Amino acid sequence: MSSVSNPSEKRKIPRFIIIGAGSRGNAYARAVKTSTSGVIHAVAEPHDFKRRAFGQKFIWGVGNALEEGQEFADWRHWLQWETERRQKANLNGHERAESVESVTEPKGVDGVFICTLDETHAEIIQAIAPLQLHILCEKPLALSLHDCLAVYRTLQPPRLQRNSTADHQDQQPDPPKTIFSIGHVLRYSPHNTLLRKLLLADRVIGDVVSLEHTEPVGWWHFAHSYVRGNWRRSTPLGDGSLLTKSCHDIDFILWLLCSPTSLEDARTSGQRPHFPRSISSAGSLTQFRRARKPSAAGAATTNCLSCPIERECNYSAVKIYHDRHLAQGHRAWPVHIVCPDIEEVYQTQGQDAAGEHLLARLQEDYQVGVHADEDIATRPWYGRCVYEADNTVCDDQVVTLKWDDEQIAPRRLAKTATFHMIAPTESQCERRGRVYGTLGEIEYDSRSISIFDFASRTKSVVEVPRPPPERAESHGGGDFGLAGQFVRAVDAVINGALDVETAQARFIGCTLEEAVQSHAMVFAAEEARREERVVQWNDWWQTKLKETTDPSG
Repeated sequence: MSSVSNPSEKRKIPRFIIIGAGSRGNAYARAVKTSTSGVIHAVAEPHDFKRRAFGQKFIWGVGNALEEGQEFADWRHWLQWETERRQKANLNGHERAESVESVTEPKGVDGVFICTLDETHAEIIQAIAPLQLHILCEKPLALSLHDCLAVYRTLQPPRLQRNSTADHQDQQPDPPKTIFSIGHVLRYSPHNTLLRKLLLADRVIGDVVSLEHTEPVGWWHFAHSYVRGNWRRSTPLGDGSLLTKSCHDIDFILWLLCSPTSLEDARTSGQRPHFPRSISSAGSLTQFRRARKPSAAGAATTNCLSCPIERECNYSAVKIYHDRHLAQGHRAWPVHIVCPDIEEVYQTQGQDAAGEHLLARLQEDYQVGVHADEDIATRPWYGRCVYEADNTVCDDQVVTLKWDDEQIAPRRLAKTATFHMIAPTESQCERRGRVYGTLGEIEYDSRSISIFDFASRTKSVVEVPRPPPERAESHGGGDFGLAGQFVRAVDAVINGALDVETAQARFIGCTLEEAVQSHAMVFAAEEARREERVVQWNDWWQTKLKETTDPSG
């Protein structure tokens, strides 16, 4: 592909489909519509009201007719439609090379945003891979390392080696054919990109010696998502809240301490990530279990609506969802997570009916031993007592990473990092931390960065670009940054300005391989926690690769 677009050719506007019109789908669609040159062309969402509301807001507008191929009740329906569309038009990959589009044929898309439940990501990516569309997948990539590696091999299979005994490090992957991005939004907020520049490019505290990073999840937020909600149970391997909530915090640490300063420069210099030597972790489910249940609640009480101390309990579902949200006029998150159709009920039947509808949903409950466990696990139970729930994921966990001196140029030095995910906090996902260096110290939170200089014994506060209010709630502008860079990368490729590998490096700043290895660090940390041992990263990683590639392994 030419590195310079032809100005005489008509520029294509990047078109995308959103699969999953929930909170994340809406966040990315809002970012694309308000801050990029791309357009959301289609949506796949099984819930009728959510799909229509999404389409009216981001695609066809209110009162306008839909084009063919703009809404689907299921991603499989879209996949079948798109496959048949290409067959009918006899495109066979020729469509994206055309600079002039047909106005009579139904339009396809250039890229996909996958915003469905975590357990569906790997299946969707593998199913749509033959379409060779550009993909942005919400984190986590998959719920197992095996599935993460399966996705990697599907999108970017390594070249086969003549020497069958060659290990994975000798296998050089083929150049990528499409842009891939993962929902590690912490890399893309103005605050964090400035923090990284100060550490790596400006070296304001010299060599990094150690980093401490904390994610305060928030006391009721954790109960909502990880005690009552979809993410309350660990997988069979025990990979729970560290993966589903904090995999982008682990990625954030690796981005600061492991990744090359510039991926684009690293392509020419050959610089590789500086991986930790070892990983350890400790954590458990400490708070949300029966042993912590107030005795006044009664042993038989399992639901907030029938609890004698509901008015005194901090975790009362009635107080959290009704009193503090719906009754105050807030029908978005978290209320619409409890009742996806709350807006439809409110608009058609009024506020009182919406309140009754919410309380009816909170009243739903199950009986252990009466209802099958597999049925209980298939859905959230937002009115369930937090001390009688079926949650199994950690609400307090610490991960420790240790690096050795790098033995080859540029000889990055030994350091350590700790990450703390903690549930019972005032702050809600407002991350904070400290970085200790040879020349000074940096302290950061979600709003500010301060630097203490050892030589001058002075502290300075760095001005952090403040995103507009409508962007600030989206991970400090990270959602807009991630979506914007993805659209720019796709735009550069489809309009011939850059090849895929260059656009991936310049705009995404992260390869598919790096995203998979970042997830692997989480799986390694969880294995270390479960087995109460220290994982040696390189040996562990090579063993896992062999297990998933060698049929006899």
